[in-house]
Amino acid sequence: MSKARIALVGMPNTGKSTLFNRLSGASARVGNWPGMTVELEIARLLVSARMVELVDLPGLNNLHGFSEDERIARHFLETQSLDALIVVLNATQIERQLAFALQIKQLGLPLVLVLNMADEAIRRHVLIDREALEKALGYPVCLISAKYGHGTQTVRQALEAVLQNKASTAPSQPRATQIQALLEDDAIEVQTTALLAEAVRTPQTPAITYTDRIDSLLLHPGLGVVAFFFILLGLFQIVYSVGAPLQELLGEILEAAKTDWIAPLLTPLPAALTSFLLDGLYDGVGTVATFLPIILTFYLVMSAVEDSGYMARAAFLMDALMSRMGLDGRAFVMQIMGFGCNVPAVMGTRVLRNPLQRRLSMLIIPFSLCSARLQVFLFFTTAVFSPQAAPWVLLSFYILSFLVAFLTAFIWRGQVGEQEPLVMELPPYRYPTFAYLALQALREAGQFLRGAGGFIIAGVAIIWLLTHLPWGVTPASPQSWAGQIATFTTPLFEPLGINNLLSIALMFGFVAKEVVVGALAVIYGAGPNELAGIVARSMDWRQAYSFMLFTLLYTPCLATLATIRRESRSLKFTFASMAWSIAVAWLASFAFYQIVTY
Repeated sequence: MSKARIALVGMPNTGKSTLFNRLSGASARVGNWPGMTVELEIARLLVSARMVELVDLPGLNNLHGFSEDERIARHFLETQSLDALIVVLNATQIERQLAFALQIKQLGLPLVLVLNMADEAIRRHVLIDREALEKALGYPVCLISAKYGHGTQTVRQALEAVLQNKASTAPSQPRATQIQALLEDDAIEVQTTALLAEAVRTPQTPAITYTDRIDSLLLHPGLGVVAFFFILLGLFQIVYSVGAPLQELLGEILEAAKTDWIAPLLTPLPAALTSFLLDGLYDGVGTVATFLPIILTFYLVMSAVEDSGYMARAAFLMDALMSRMGLDGRAFVMQIMGFGCNVPAVMGTRVLRNPLQRRLSMLIIPFSLCSARLQVFLFFTTAVFSPQAAPWVLLSFYILSFLVAFLTAFIWRGQVGEQEPLVMELPPYRYPTFAYLALQALREAGQFLRGAGGFIIAGVAIIWLLTHLPWGVTPASPQSWAGQIATFTTPLFEPLGINNLLSIALMFGFVAKEVVVGALAVIYGAGPNELAGIVARSMDWRQAYSFMLFTLLYTPCLATLATIRRESRSLKFTFASMAWSIAVAWLASFAFYQIVTY
């Protein structure tokens, strides 16, 4: 039997990607704010003994398709062969979203209408007559809660029904023409009003909810900003309190394995090869691997904050400030996305309709303190600073990340031109589910291992060769190739308080920031538990802070630069972005180090 193709369409923040994961078992990125899905996620599932290709389209506010991600979804609907559509609406906002479903209906494709967050609608006293709605629309209607998995089986059953004896609708120019006609159809508003009156009952006076009470504080122009940074501080406290002991335990396990098992097995090998395998690959990769507990802890807490609905409020809260810099609150959301990884954050700029705003956002996103840089900072703050001071030091880098991004946007805001006001639905606060949080954390850790693993292994191998060649010199000495390169770069890094060996690690951090700590393990010839003590003895807090400041601001990794090149479609802009980051990093570290050592 031929393979069917079904597309998931819906407005932003309707839980579309959550349903996609529930149906397919895939792990598309899910977040509790609008505009998260910016690429086509594809998965395969079996529906009634028939293989189905399920495509998760970016969120559509309507079929106009002004922003990049909306154009992607609209182009897909216009050009691709489809057997059916799953239209996902937020049941709590059905009064505002039903018109979208009526628009999609007129495409003439078999449909399944999914009203997600039905449990929240009941709590808000929004009553939906499913049978009446189904009868009036002429296609299946499912009330579900994708977050908890309630009702997803009924969606599968509805899909089975619509796929029976349905031929694929081939792409054609008439469908594109049909979409254009929909944009000019005023009758949909009349149909929506009549349908709502028949099938939906909402309370006349919405009750004041706990969401309203919490927002009175968290959306306050002054107190809300203070609360935002205290929430970040709490996040770091949890990361240090839970992740750091687990990191130390994993380091002890790896060190014991090296001493008791691996080193004896390698005894017959030549000394140089043994050094390469133990002091190079094992120490370098093992040191980076010890950060996995912290990465997991970080993403558990960050996912909880995202899933709660707070991140959308952070964007709303910062919109007034961002507007003075030629951007809006969505650019701030992209910055927060950059906490995980700069690559999807750069891709997320597709939700911005103004091309110049997109470029300005791409210019500031690389200053976000991504999880790769977080490893470097966690290592240095733990090694050099006290447990009481470490969370505050880390918070200072997040604040600096925002400040440098804001300053950059302020300097270049004149290039943007006219901007549009931010329109965003604020979801209610929700209790995160542990199963979802664990899945997200494991997914991020898996991506870290898959994405950075190759870079880390290659990086530590090359650094070992640079620190040990030519043969016969003292490892990492001025006579080694690494030492010669470091000597050449001394005039550049010495005014920043960054010594020769640290500058070598920074050079490899250009490829991937995850390599930096592994590189230090190879350069100093130390395992996970020894490296912190060596680093603490080799520098003071000023040098450590200057090194971290430079690491925060200098050029992002190759993957981010490649994404900027692809999204901006400009090699010139990509190089300009890289040059700006390096210049800002050098000037900031120079100013800091010279001031504190004056």
